[in-house]
Amino acid sequence: MAGANVADILRFLSQDAKVPLATALGKVVDLQKASMTSADQIAKADIKAIQGIFKDEKLAKQVLNAAKRVSKKRGAPTDVATASPLKKKKETKITKDSTPFEIESSLSLPTSSTSDSELYNMTIVTNRAPLVLAFAVCVLKYTMPEQPISSRLSLAQSVVSANSRSKAVSLGIESGKSAEQEGWGEGHSTVKVLGREIRVLKRWDYNPREGKPENASAREESNANAVPIEDLLGHGDVDDADKMPPLWGIDLEANRKSQATAVGSDPKPISALPIYTALSARSYLIRSICKLQEGTPSKSKSAAATIQEKEDYVGHLVRAIDLVCSSWSTTLDSSELDKRAWAWYLRVRPDVQSGAQGWGEKGQVNLADILALQKRP
Repeated sequence: MAGANVADILRFLSQDAKVPLATALGKVVDLQKASMTSADQIAKADIKAIQGIFKDEKLAKQVLNAAKRVSKKRGAPTDVATASPLKKKKETKITKDSTPFEIESSLSLPTSSTSDSELYNMTIVTNRAPLVLAFAVCVLKYTMPEQPISSRLSLAQSVVSANSRSKAVSLGIESGKSAEQEGWGEGHSTVKVLGREIRVLKRWDYNPREGKPENASAREESNANAVPIEDLLGHGDVDDADKMPPLWGIDLEANRKSQATAVGSDPKPISALPIYTALSARSYLIRSICKLQEGTPSKSKSAAATIQEKEDYVGHLVRAIDLVCSSWSTTLDSSELDKRAWAWYLRVRPDVQSGAQGWGEKGQVNLADILALQKRP
């Protein structure tokens, strides 16, 4: 197999299929013997043949799905004028009767099958808080893999809010002790996300797999752009007492405010502890990321087109950060990966003013700067 092909297949396995580099290196010769030296050839191969090489059913499916995704992207039309837009994920309407599985599925973040070379040329516009949120959601997939997407979004929003308040205090916009400093979080467990301890509420009665259809995994295999089911629902057994159950991030500031209001008027106790909701965190991320507009826009876009573009670029951003986290996940433990993620954010955050007038302003983030943080062989 030519050297260029070896590099290509290793790049595909380690970056697109997210196979640990050490494992990928050991499978190159076997793939060569099976005439699977490109993503296109793997995509056309039988799952049993791939499983025979990787000796692991889950990993074999992971490689096949990645190959189909890459192959599909390469086969798409390149002419912008004639290319059909990506199909928008069918929205699931959430009601009080929705199952946990339906809720988790509705919270899935946009995905991207864009090639690495295309990602390197992309620039987004956002302010710092949404970028913190994106980094937190992505790194939690590796540092707390048992958590479903609803919990990861909630915990990420907790970090954003705590970080924003600290920034506001440093700028003189807010003053006084935080709810945490006043002891409103006492009695609740803590977890560390991006180096910051946050208070959490354990959801012992919540099973994200409840209501999962029997053919859910089959639908995932047939959809090259589908988010892996376990990435949505969390890895592990929710009934294992030694495992951390799904979590909510507690909104201590809202708790303090609601209790203070109740004391001054209605003495009726507050029944629900305020938490950071996953849906609001997801919506905030979607509306806060946009494409860098070059030149003068020819015409205004429809609201639907604008939302779709935002979702596409959130997908590109999340994929870029995920590639970085994935590249380091096999060599760093959870604690060190969490610390690194905050350092990575500091290196690529938008360059905006640091004073009160510039607080919250938007700036540019080059995805090439994020991708450059990947661990190299």
